[in-house]
Amino acid sequence: MKIVTEKHFNRTVKVYEDRPKNLTEMLRQTVNDFSEKEALVASSERLTYRQLWDNAEFTAGNLHYSYEIQKGDRVAILVGNKIEFALLVFACARIGAIAVTLNTRLQEMELSYMLNHSGAKVLIVDHEFIDKVEKMRHQGSLGEIQHFFVIGRAESGRKDYLPFELLLQKTVPPNINVDEDDPLFIMYTSGTTGKPKGAIGCHLGVIHSVMNYEHVLKTNSRTRTVIAVPLFHVTGMIGQLLHMVRVGGTSVIMGRFKTGDYIRLISEENITFLFNVPTIYVMMMSHPDFTKHSYHSVNCIVYGGSSMSEETISCLQKAFPGTSLHNAYGATETSSPTTILPQDCPESKIQSVGRAVPVAEVKVVDEGGNPCRSGEVGQLLIKGPMVIEGYWNNEEANRKSFVDGYWCSGDLAKIDEEGYVYIMDRMKDMINRGGEKIYSVEVENVLYNHPKILEAAVVGIPDGVFGEAVKAFVIPKEDAVITEEEVQQFVRERLADYKVPASIEFISELPRNPGGKVIKGKLKEKSNMASSNKGSHSCNELI
Repeated sequence: MKIVTEKHFNRTVKVYEDRPKNLTEMLRQTVNDFSEKEALVASSERLTYRQLWDNAEFTAGNLHYSYEIQKGDRVAILVGNKIEFALLVFACARIGAIAVTLNTRLQEMELSYMLNHSGAKVLIVDHEFIDKVEKMRHQGSLGEIQHFFVIGRAESGRKDYLPFELLLQKTVPPNINVDEDDPLFIMYTSGTTGKPKGAIGCHLGVIHSVMNYEHVLKTNSRTRTVIAVPLFHVTGMIGQLLHMVRVGGTSVIMGRFKTGDYIRLISEENITFLFNVPTIYVMMMSHPDFTKHSYHSVNCIVYGGSSMSEETISCLQKAFPGTSLHNAYGATETSSPTTILPQDCPESKIQSVGRAVPVAEVKVVDEGGNPCRSGEVGQLLIKGPMVIEGYWNNEEANRKSFVDGYWCSGDLAKIDEEGYVYIMDRMKDMINRGGEKIYSVEVENVLYNHPKILEAAVVGIPDGVFGEAVKAFVIPKEDAVITEEEVQQFVRERLADYKVPASIEFISELPRNPGGKVIKGKLKEKSNMASSNKGSHSCNELI
């Protein structure tokens, strides 16, 4: 894959010279090469690439002719993991419409903001989420939406929801010029600070992301994956679904994740490629049915979203011998991968998130924006064709988030002399204890190596003496008996004393967003409420 430099969105970036012009051309190339090959599997439904193409064409044609969806119009998709999600993404791409992929777990107030902010004209909804839509309609908070489509059976009395099948009538759309810099999707960020931001992903960015995966992971038409993460997230939509379309592979779509079903599908469907958050791998290997199946087909395992313990990595290597393991780091704003741990990664680099993908440029800067030295911690800045053009109708966020063509990730990282990137913390999650900077990831990595700990998360909590203190939330392994003192001593033997958690709280579950990342804000809120009822520690207790 030859790499050249070009200018896009006023940024000079590295790009693959030989690439599809847009998502429709990418699909067309795969259909030409693998027309009768299995593209999508969902329960008992199986579509070949030819069927995927035809159904996406019909959906695009009907949206355009019957419901007057034009290039640049927004089509909101409130759909779970179903084949229809894939059809809608390709249909929007075909006519230049912008898919607004909505998180199905959000509440009405959050969804209403996104629908109004995006100015969506059409809403396609899974039948199981109709109640959410109805509440918004009764409140008069659905803005510019003109047509409602439902996937599955709508309840009686709700005849104003058009059946999705209407979009599958044989209608071919006209030829519409869709440029690679044109928007493909609006995907809203989690909104941990203020209102959610609508990241605008373009055809150029998505195509480079799937080509990056193909190049680094060596995937091909024999690759088969199970999509267990949400399709409305970049990992599910780009890292798996569109990635498989690029290489001519097969996506087996799980409507809802269940560990036992996931294990069974890997074996029954001869899955070769797994891509999940670490928690799913831990749950999978802990399940009583895990040893009942064969996984000889699996040859590539990718993980991301949070740290994975050395013990879990070792268990995966034993359970899937000969399989390559890859940590992948990215964000909605980078259309999925920024770095990937390469196959030839030495053991000493296993806790890194790998090196920058071929067309990405990364650097670490200090608070003044000056480049950091090798091994020095600063904010990670990212540049490349896969970086979004900006946020929808949000000039303030665009000014703050982009500097000299780079996206400011908000992540604290360091880059070693070989170019391996280490994510230390979110800037807002770094703990400052009496002037000492503590990176929660460093403490979490130690906790994950405790033989009795299943999962852990570390946050800073208010402290009357040092400003902040370290608190750890720990999920013990099943039937494990563990004490606060035991955990503290384990950390004390491996890290400086000021990094030892001042308190440990044992819990059964960590709060996570749909991408699998721990929502530390909720843990901090929980701690702050508890600490407000307690007095401050003395210096002697904490030193």
